[in-house]
Amino acid sequence: MTRLLFDSAQTQVSSWEVLPMRFHALSSDRVVVTNLVGEHVVLPRAELDEVVTGGRPAPATITAMRARQMIRAPEDTLPLELLAMKLRTQKRRLAELTSLHMFVVTLRCEHTCRYCQVSRQATGRGEFDMTQETAEAALGHVFASPSQQLKIEFQGGESLLNFDLIKWVVLRAEQLNHDEQRDLAFVIATNLALVDDEMLDFCAEHQIVLSTSLDGPADLHNHNRRRPGQDSWQRAVEGIRRVTARLGPDYVSALMTTTEESLDQPEAIINSYAELGLTGIFLRPISPYGFALRLRGGGRYDTQRWLEFYRRGLAHIIELNRAGTPMTEIYAAIIAKKMFTNDDPGYVDLTSPAGIGIGGIVYNYDGGIYACDEGRMLAETGDQTFRLGTVHDSWADIMGSHKLLDPLWESFTLSVPGCDQCAFEPWCGADPTFHHATQNDFAGHKALSAFCARNTGIFTYLVELADSDSFVKDLLYSWAHR
Repeated sequence: MTRLLFDSAQTQVSSWEVLPMRFHALSSDRVVVTNLVGEHVVLPRAELDEVVTGGRPAPATITAMRARQMIRAPEDTLPLELLAMKLRTQKRRLAELTSLHMFVVTLRCEHTCRYCQVSRQATGRGEFDMTQETAEAALGHVFASPSQQLKIEFQGGESLLNFDLIKWVVLRAEQLNHDEQRDLAFVIATNLALVDDEMLDFCAEHQIVLSTSLDGPADLHNHNRRRPGQDSWQRAVEGIRRVTARLGPDYVSALMTTTEESLDQPEAIINSYAELGLTGIFLRPISPYGFALRLRGGGRYDTQRWLEFYRRGLAHIIELNRAGTPMTEIYAAIIAKKMFTNDDPGYVDLTSPAGIGIGGIVYNYDGGIYACDEGRMLAETGDQTFRLGTVHDSWADIMGSHKLLDPLWESFTLSVPGCDQCAFEPWCGADPTFHHATQNDFAGHKALSAFCARNTGIFTYLVELADSDSFVKDLLYSWAHR
């Protein structure tokens, strides 16, 4: 498609070609336009019309779109090559292949959380612990991955109930890595109720990060995350403080899950993080997997109600930063990196091809291998769609299985109807597990997709904020470059 380009300095006319780009209406008169790799510009709708109809767009519009390879003039020799190079940079993680390896070391847990997504077992049920033999076989898969960066994350149940195995895996992995020389890291996902000095000493020695759950103030957290004595919040807070004191603030992080009771109090939830000295919070919706929704109804709210919660929460975080209290909304930071850089942070839910299997993989306590943790949760209710095999199968057979390749192929967003024309496609992802669970289809019908509605709402809100408030734009930009 050829259009006219006006050089404001020389008032000369030359031709330009419109390159692949997409737009999304922010309002009746403003649009956000993205190129193939997600670089964007916000324009009056009339300016975009001038560009595509051969009218007289403002010189600033031409400059901005030309710089982002949305259009090219005859003298521009590199736009397509630049786009190809940027796309290769974004997709470089595909060659690294599977850096995150999740070990479900036990299903035992002393909590009874309302939104628990797996079939937790009583603390005395040792048959639901991973064995050293299973862990050894799983480590074979970890080091079969070609990725230079390897992260082993221990999950449960409550992972600390099988801390002896965690210690064994860490020491064995370090031993194997003596020859491999990979960048090896460890994370323990735990409610922190059982953490003690011996565990902290081991974590300090081996630089292990702890990830916990904190749903907000004491009454909300204890309501969501129940345990005998109703002291879940107290133990979590005490644990966070102990980890911070022993290891430092960078060695503990917390996640919250939004239940129906959370929706009216985003400010209180965020303040509870700030009061503990935590500088990041991930405002997460509840996930439609496993037993969480079927048994306890912790997620009986629609997407729009959650988006209202998210907007209020993000607005409060912005005001905290404006007042001098540092706080990052982690999901917005992930998106900001896609908005303002050519780097892909590798967050599994926002990758295409999807991050299942090739971004992270799960080794269950019984040796079953799953493409993602959500796939393991679905298996607990009888759906084995994302079970790829066992630790006794070869790495090649696991990664070459049609059970992994089919959802990856079918959910590649550049070719999925509804995604291929969406301006936000470069920032978004596929999440075939979510769409299988909610629509029984790996790609999903986008008009009916809560995943699509939620992310489109967030993307639109972030663009509007950045376009209207220079402080917010600078804040998002700083999050993107951390």
